[in-house]
Amino acid sequence: MEIHEVLEKVKRREISIEEAERFFRKETYEDLGYAKLDTHRKVRTGYAEVIFCSGKADEHLLHIFGKLYEEDGEVFGTRASKEQAKMLQKHFPMAEYDPISRIIQIEKPEKQRVGKIAVCSAGTADIPVAEEAAQTAEYFGNQVERIYDVGVSGIHRLLSKVDVIQSANCVIAVAGMEGALASVIGGLVERPVVAVPTSIGYGASMNGISALLTMINSCANGISVVNIDNGYGAGYIASQINRLAGGQGNHEL
Repeated sequence: MEIHEVLEKVKRREISIEEAERFFRKETYEDLGYAKLDTHRKVRTGYAEVIFCSGKADEHLLHIFGKLYEEDGEVFGTRASKEQAKMLQKHFPMAEYDPISRIIQIEKPEKQRVGKIAVCSAGTADIPVAEEAAQTAEYFGNQVERIYDVGVSGIHRLLSKVDVIQSANCVIAVAGMEGALASVIGGLVERPVVAVPTSIGYGASMNGISALLTMINSCANGISVVNIDNGYGAGYIASQINRLAGGQGNHEL
């Protein structure tokens, strides 16, 4: 439960003052021995802790996934393999897995989404990273507009969607190769642009370093850059920007 929810339940006399006190006296993290779950993160930042699934032992992943779901009624995992997803879905059949973004999640059905974030990808090969960004933003309560395959080699495709892109509170630009998409979008919009270099490209792209350097050295203003292939990081930052622009506020603080 969240702080606001606890106080509302006390107000409606659904829980006692003693039960509310136990909630507020809880440790700010839960020590599992091999992991310390930051159960206080949503109170501090407005967003609950999520799981980076890659590399985790099945037993650890299953326990962490279950604990976070129990804590908040929803849970979000990134970079999950098909094998990990199959294992989790045996225990949590309601969990949804997307093999493109490699996200596995259980989401509250009544969640409202506000504002608008535009997620643009240069090519279809960049879509897995773009989808990680888009689904992250959606999980955190944002409306997302997907605009895919609008790279600069056919710039008319991007220009045909300018009105939609300009209407967003924040734009995520996902591109490999030379990474020029972020600079072009940065010159077309008045909103912040979060640039995501991807590891897509031929030899001299150096697994995304070329796109990363292009984005960092952009002559367009208002561009921030996350790590190579870091769709989750872009979705998170865009969510914070959209929350401020849309007046969502942070009811937990």
